[in-house]
Amino acid sequence: MARPSTCALTLISLLVSIDFVRGHEHHDELTEAEANLPTDTILWIHIFLQAAVWGVLFPIGMVLGISRSRWHVPLQSFGFLLTAGGYILGHSHGGRQFLPSAHGTFASLLFIPIAAQLVLGIYLKLHIHEGSIRPWAVRLHGVVGKAYPVLGWTQMLFGAIAYRGYCRGDDLGQCLAHYIMGSGFIAYGVIMAIMLLVGEAWVRRSGRSPEWWDSWVIMLWGIVNTFTEHRGNTWSVKDMQHTILGVLWWAGGLLGILLARNNKRNVVPAIILILTGWAMSEHAQHLMISTKVHAMFGYTVMLAGLTRIMEVCFFSAPTKAADIVDDDNTSDHTLAEPSPRYPTRYVAREASADSGQIAAAKAFRHLPAFLLVASGVLFMSGTDEELKFVHDNEMDHVTYILIMFSIAFFLYALIVYVIHLYATTGRNAPAKEDSRNSIAMTPRNKWYSRVPNAESPGGPLHVIGEDEEE
Repeated sequence: MARPSTCALTLISLLVSIDFVRGHEHHDELTEAEANLPTDTILWIHIFLQAAVWGVLFPIGMVLGISRSRWHVPLQSFGFLLTAGGYILGHSHGGRQFLPSAHGTFASLLFIPIAAQLVLGIYLKLHIHEGSIRPWAVRLHGVVGKAYPVLGWTQMLFGAIAYRGYCRGDDLGQCLAHYIMGSGFIAYGVIMAIMLLVGEAWVRRSGRSPEWWDSWVIMLWGIVNTFTEHRGNTWSVKDMQHTILGVLWWAGGLLGILLARNNKRNVVPAIILILTGWAMSEHAQHLMISTKVHAMFGYTVMLAGLTRIMEVCFFSAPTKAADIVDDDNTSDHTLAEPSPRYPTRYVAREASADSGQIAAAKAFRHLPAFLLVASGVLFMSGTDEELKFVHDNEMDHVTYILIMFSIAFFLYALIVYVIHLYATTGRNAPAKEDSRNSIAMTPRNKWYSRVPNAESPGGPLHVIGEDEEE
């Protein structure tokens, strides 16, 4: 447990860093010599330190908070101290200089959630107002904490853009399109991995199949794209392609929602992925390397859609009638791992299914999620400025694409590791004294109540645990 003095020290460090931020002068105009100065050691330390804190440390700390691990507070406190030092380094470097950017502005805005977490953390450690204010503070602390991965991802993107001087002037529009859509594909892969690995209990409690949620997001995103991809009076080929993709998404999303009624799975979101990937693979670009990268992005999205169809049709359905129970359509649910705390979770299903098929399903389920993450990385790497830089440095498309897939492997490894921590730490860790692998059930509401275990009348499966707030 972190002492209040530790939190106070962290807060003081942040206040000191604010003074450094205010005292640092940005350059509204840069000479060519200032822009081409080498990156000094202090700035490199800032880059790697903040990437480690916001990209790795804080997401791990968030998950430890969700699982109620005793390491949550020490890890987050240490992260606050490191990120305060990173802010100071980012505003005290020499060498290469930069124009004002979204990275610097967003850095100042990040003090709001950081300060909120510190204040809420200290308040919760006091254990006061137990029956009035504290329950709401717990919820708010959880919401802010769960936003950290999104905030960190956004700031790291802003940092990379600022470092290269991208996304200015006429390049802003296509830059935003690539980074927003690419991040969306990665987020899609992350959510799919969560549902497939540890999210079955939540899916069952929601009463909706995964494709119901997919279809709603696809439909809403399609509506936005239909009316935002064309500017001016002249319709270019790209304008027409992007706009009709928007129509495709909201039309297909509407069909997916209708087919997903009554907790039924369907392949419409996967078909939309395949059609989107095909369109992108035929998307002609000015540079050959850009055409090749967009084509590989399209092929990867198509493969993600194909593997999603296979997951829905062949790897989620029960193999025998005994697997289907009256009060729960198990064919519409995913293949989450048994928690170490509840190792008999899938006794009913595994007893009636071929062990080879179960093993194949557990291995196969990573394919759609990983391919979505990889496609997102590829799309984010396909901006005109990035590929012009690669082309000017005489790197071929094969090397560049393999670099992007290497990044995707690393990113998905981090995603799987963080999900694994949720399933094996804190309240989800293996129980030391629980011979029957069962716990008392405390019904709450449809989002937080436990899924019935094998010994209760509600159903045959165990669950990992409740999704309580941090």
